[in-house]
Amino acid sequence: MRVKVCGATQVADVELLAAAGADFVGLWHGVPRGHAELSGSALARLADAARTTGPRPILVTLSSDLDTLGEALARSGIRWVQLHGYQQPAMVRRLKAAHPAVTVVKVLHMRGGECVERALIPSYERAGVDVFLLDALAADGRIGSTALTIEPAAAAAIADRVSRPVMLAGGLTADNSARYRSLTGHPRFYGIDVDSGSRDADGRIDARQVALIRDKWTVVEHA
Repeated sequence: MRVKVCGATQVADVELLAAAGADFVGLWHGVPRGHAELSGSALARLADAARTTGPRPILVTLSSDLDTLGEALARSGIRWVQLHGYQQPAMVRRLKAAHPAVTVVKVLHMRGGECVERALIPSYERAGVDVFLLDALAADGRIGSTALTIEPAAAAAIADRVSRPVMLAGGLTADNSARYRSLTGHPRFYGIDVDSGSRDADGRIDARQVALIRDKWTVVEHA
């Protein structure tokens, strides 16, 4: 069970996540108007803090611009990239060619139990996607941090279809871990991605929530 927490904005957040046992920290760069958007210098600073304290930093971006991504990767030293927008397989192929050491996580967007990019999955795999992450689309098309959940059966159907590891996002909390028992036992299940469920009433990352999420989801995985 791997736990990724998205949206750290300061070194204290990264240190807190390390203490709470998070495996990955999502750092936003190239997410216009995102609540956790980081400048290039802040991205590098938090990535360095993550490497020092433990959680692996992941660059989370909507960008499709290879020059922009290359600059961010070079400056921050990050080696995992989460493509959270509608980047096409050809872009993934070019990214992997330019940065072969980078692990690419491609988000697949779910709406009403259906995967928007379903037809492109084989092309993404041939292009070099290493991990897929399932996330829910809002009714208005908004992506990321929607706090909307995905039906377990729909998520499992995508896990059956792909040949890469699969992570799950979308309104995940300690309380709804048991709902996904059928998915956590899947051979391609890789872990979860949490944002709003890791935060307190003031929107700050809460170490107790992160630790509780890890404990509850680990129990379900091994049940």
